[in-house]
Amino acid sequence: MAISADRSRIAARGSLVSFGDRMLACWPRLDYLLLGALAWGGLMTLSAVVALYFTHHLTTFHMPSLVLLFFSGGLVGWVAALPFAGAVAHGRRPETRFAAFFLIISVGTIGITALLFAADFRLYSAPWNNPSGLLRGLLQFLFAALSAMYQFAVLGVRLYLPLGLFFLVITSLLLAKRMR
Repeated sequence: MAISADRSRIAARGSLVSFGDRMLACWPRLDYLLLGALAWGGLMTLSAVVALYFTHHLTTFHMPSLVLLFFSGGLVGWVAALPFAGAVAHGRRPETRFAAFFLIISVGTIGITALLFAADFRLYSAPWNNPSGLLRGLLQFLFAALSAMYQFAVLGVRLYLPLGLFFLVITSLLLAKRMR
């Protein structure tokens, strides 16, 4: 309820002065945000499954983990990226809105999925790390996370192609057209 009161206050002022005002003015409805997140997570999962089918014929024994990883990355990436993308795109021309949605949703989805992969990699490699001291533990965590993000960039991002790119273009077009 406070958000709608702030929206009317900002709209009455006429122009949106700060990025925070723009973020507040174009914050998506909760149902739109959550349903979009579920749909985006499903589309990213579909993209990964189709890519795995064409490369490995779904013979990998990591399939449940990969499905969960790509669904979670798409779900959380959408929730993290959509409000920010809407604030950047607010009040802009249609091609700028498209570019903002395209860039921010793609970076958010890939970034969150890479972070989830890094967390899983750290849990996997934890038994082999030496728990002797805070500094050494932080360095082991940092290098494990960087290594996992590099591995995801090399091996995981290709699972978004070609369907993920298609879904991203269509979604960005729809969001840019929807926002005025």
